[in-house]
Amino acid sequence: MTIRPQCQAATCGAALPGTDAGEAAVLAPRVGNPALFAGLALLTVLVVLLDFRTGKDLHLVPLLVVVPALVSVFGTVRQTMGVATWITAVVVCSRLVAGGTFWDTVSSVAFTVLACFLGVGSCVLRIRHATEIARLRSAAGALQRQILRPLPILTEQVLAHGIYTPIEQDRLVGGDIYEVVESPYGTRAIIGDVQGKGLAAIGVGFAVLGAFREAAIREPDLTGVVDALEDAVARHNAFSAQTGETERFVTALVLGFDGSDRVQAVNCGHLPPRLLDQDVVRELPLDRTFVPLGMAELGHEARIAEPLDLPAGATLLLCTDGVTEARDPSGAFYPLDARLSRWTELEPFELLHALHADLEAFSGGVRRDDVAVIALRRAPDGTPHRTRTADHGARPEAFASSGR
Repeated sequence: MTIRPQCQAATCGAALPGTDAGEAAVLAPRVGNPALFAGLALLTVLVVLLDFRTGKDLHLVPLLVVVPALVSVFGTVRQTMGVATWITAVVVCSRLVAGGTFWDTVSSVAFTVLACFLGVGSCVLRIRHATEIARLRSAAGALQRQILRPLPILTEQVLAHGIYTPIEQDRLVGGDIYEVVESPYGTRAIIGDVQGKGLAAIGVGFAVLGAFREAAIREPDLTGVVDALEDAVARHNAFSAQTGETERFVTALVLGFDGSDRVQAVNCGHLPPRLLDQDVVRELPLDRTFVPLGMAELGHEARIAEPLDLPAGATLLLCTDGVTEARDPSGAFYPLDARLSRWTELEPFELLHALHADLEAFSGGVRRDDVAVIALRRAPDGTPHRTRTADHGARPEAFASSGR
């Protein structure tokens, strides 16, 4: 699953600011000492020569106090302290050679020491802040892995790849959800879209995922799984009403795979799947589309499962409306079926890579909604009877949008 890798460079065990381990966690790339001090030495020589040529009319050496401040922006604490010490020594030696009154010399040196101290302090604060952000992102990444499992996943019945891009740049999880669970009754999969955005929508999605993971293993019938999801959304909405939050619904497509070429599906107000088989792309609309989860009281019929065809070698593509409702700068919607017809011969991972790149190019990188896509294919013969993360080339994080 494509998850924006904001937290991968961070570690929860980063050292305190001022140490090499802590700084290495937040400085990328780290400034090389040879390049830094070579440039510093050259700058110092130039400023001293210019100061010597201008004489007493214009003193340029004191202007070197800005150098520690510049180094503090991108350097380590150790580098900033080294530069500050060097600049202080240059200014002191320059004032002693130039002569002048006692108070002029003392005031110049004192100003230099103060400026260098502020530069070192700024560097310490910057690294401390960056380290805290790295720790928070690492914790967010761990939480995200509990909410949305990384794909690909290979079960006895199905191989699932996916991409996921939240609309909000500062979040790793949005309102779209997905899950694939292997159970005694086959593999169950879900893709869904929670009404609205923000943390409240994420809470509803988390409730649905928790209910799905339990019901997918417990319930022998797919409709029993959907009923459990309905109950979970209803309970969450009841709690939301008590706390003054908005009640929400969830569109979802729930699938069941038993290893045959027939897939059971229950559509709760979600987009129909697409089937890519040989050179043909077909939308697979179900005969009956039921109300979204959380709105069962408005429906007048019980939800039932319907069969869909999934031939060997074909790819079943599930997506949220973040794909179909993506727009280009002129306002035109993304032509999903037309674009999929170009990639019918691609493997699922390659298909998703092409789709993600084309979607970004089409929309100019401007997202209006979360994007979630899952590509499902029947598992190869002889797949071991256990759920595991499949290893099929590079991780999908390689084509995550950093904008996700």
